[in-house]
Amino acid sequence: MHERITILKVKNAMTKRGLSEYVLFFWVYAVIGWIYEVVLETFIYRWGFTNRGVLFGPWLPVYGFGAIVFVFLWYRLIREKPWQRKLLMLPAIFLLTMATATLIELITSYLLEWTTGSWPWQTYADYAINFQARIALSPSLRFGLGGVLFLYGIQPLLDLLSAKMKDKAVYITAITIVSVMVVDLICTIVFRHLLK
Repeated sequence: MHERITILKVKNAMTKRGLSEYVLFFWVYAVIGWIYEVVLETFIYRWGFTNRGVLFGPWLPVYGFGAIVFVFLWYRLIREKPWQRKLLMLPAIFLLTMATATLIELITSYLLEWTTGSWPWQTYADYAINFQARIALSPSLRFGLGGVLFLYGIQPLLDLLSAKMKDKAVYITAITIVSVMVVDLICTIVFRHLLK
């Protein structure tokens, strides 16, 4: 009986830690996405700085969500595999992450339009190949490249860094991130409602 309780505690701790690590990963990718969008808009397109997110903070949850989906669906195909296999899988990972991110972006555009009346990337109407200004070929190709960068470069580094963190530090950091993002979401909803 004692052994069974110990096994259950270990499973619960692993699940709690695993969930907390995914919160950390989500946040890192959401911040990376925000930085990418701001750099693209400010320095590449030279449109000037605007907060590219739907929230006030410097994070784009759609990037965090997309990256976590990549990790759940496609990272297992290359995680801890020999470099030869990783290299062979590179075109497939590119295509899989490109298709996944494009689908997520399409669904997100419909959700944002339904909840806020618009979506931030309506400039896709100016792209040669686009669908309803919601998705376009050029960003989809960049998402595929980003997916390769995330899964081949950033995620292995995040795995190493999180493995070095103590459980308590992972939990506290995850709780802090969730709390800040929930407050940000509430403030965003309240301020948008007041400004209407």
